[in-house]
This record gives sequence, structure tokens and C-alpha cells, in this order.
Amino acid sequence: MQKTYLFAGASSAIAQETHRQLRAEGHRVIGLSTKDIGELGYSAYHQVSEYSKDFLPEIAQPLDGLVYFPGTINLKPFHRITEEAFMQEYKINALGAVSVVQRYLQNLKNAPPTPSIVFISTVAVAQGMNFHTAIGMAKGAIEGLTLALAAELAPTIRVNAVAPSLTTTPLADKLINAPEKLEASSKRHPMRRIGQPEDIAHAIGFLLGEQSSWVTGQILRVDGGMSSVRMM
Repeated sequence: MQKTYLFAGASSAIAQETHRQLRAEGHRVIGLSTKDIGELGYSAYHQVSEYSKDFLPEIAQPLDGLVYFPGTINLKPFHRITEEAFMQEYKINALGAVSVVQRYLQNLKNAPPTPSIVFISTVAVAQGMNFHTAIGMAKGAIEGLTLALAAELAPTIRVNAVAPSLTTTPLADKLINAPEKLEASSKRHPMRRIGQPEDIAHAIGFLLGEQSSWVTGQILRVDGGMSSVRMM
């Protein structure tokens, strides 16, 4: 059965790969982006200036799932992060997710039996890392939102999150843009490689689909073992 999904942050590499996989299965994906994504092949798309309720378009049809992709990788020592920078991280990563879900909650409720919301967190919430205070705080809020919404919206809507580690995307380029950087990052992971967009997309697709119909309130840590495995 064809389903319709909404992707906020549809220009991201992981969103594009997830879209490719879902489209291959015959599903429709509507994209929201602050960029022009007309060439990316979405079933429909809307360019927005920001992810707040006043700037989000009306969508008429029911939605079987919603994924909020926007994120940041701004790594700085704690003493150099301004209050404004902390607030900007929170706005992009957490408040934007709240606005998108509030705007399209009725669309989800109109698509039984169990539509799905998927958020994107980070390994840096479960695993303390140098220079990750701003993003760790913001994505920590996402994980709290995941659990609270899963409780509030059950049994009508499922809510889960995927928490990746470092993944090969343009957003992460400055961290892996030299062979020695890539090698060092790969060695830090028990699986001895960093993630690929398809690794994360498969997890998102699972949480959107009927195979996960009894899964809600979970943080799926797709991180090459980074958050839980220690190599001797």
C-alpha cells in the first residue's frame, strides 16, 4: 500500500537517501526545506524560510509519517560558546521539530492505523564527547521530546528517534575531509568505519514502516557501537 511521508530538512544527504529507498518501495514523500529542492525528485516540495509554525505551509492530505532531519555540527570548547549560539542550536534541532509536529499533527492523526514520527538525535547524547556541549544539549532535548510525545500520543501515533554517530555527509565534511581525519574517526568506532547515509536511512525506514508497528518511545542508536561498546 502506498504511503505518504513528510520530510523536514529534505535536502540533507540522509533525507535524500531515505527518500530514494521509500520511493523505490512505491511511497510518496513530500519535502520541506530552506533550500530549493525541486531537482531532487520529491513527490511535492515546499521551500520555507524557517521551521516555525508561522512559516510552514498547509498540507491537505493525511500523513503516514513525519521525519525531522535538520541538525548542526558546530563543535567548540564550552567557554567559547555564546548564549546566542546555544539558543540557535536549540532552535534548529529541537524547537523546529516541535513546530513541525504541532503544525502537521492532525495530518498524522488522519492516517490510521499507527502513523510514525521519527526524530534524529546523536551519539553525543549517550556518549560524552569533547566540544559537543551545544549539540549534546539540543539533541538531548530531542530524546526527551521523543519519550514524552510517545507517551502522550500512544496508541494513535508512534514516536521514535535515530541517534547516529559520525556519518559521511556534507554536514560532516570538515571532520573527515582528509585521509588522516577519516582514518582517525573510523578507528574510534568499534565497527572501524564511520556511518553512511544508507545506514541511517534503513533505520528510519524501519521506524516509519509497519515492521515497527509495536515500537514506540525508543532511541535507536545506529552508531557503529560508539555509544555502548568498548574495545580492549
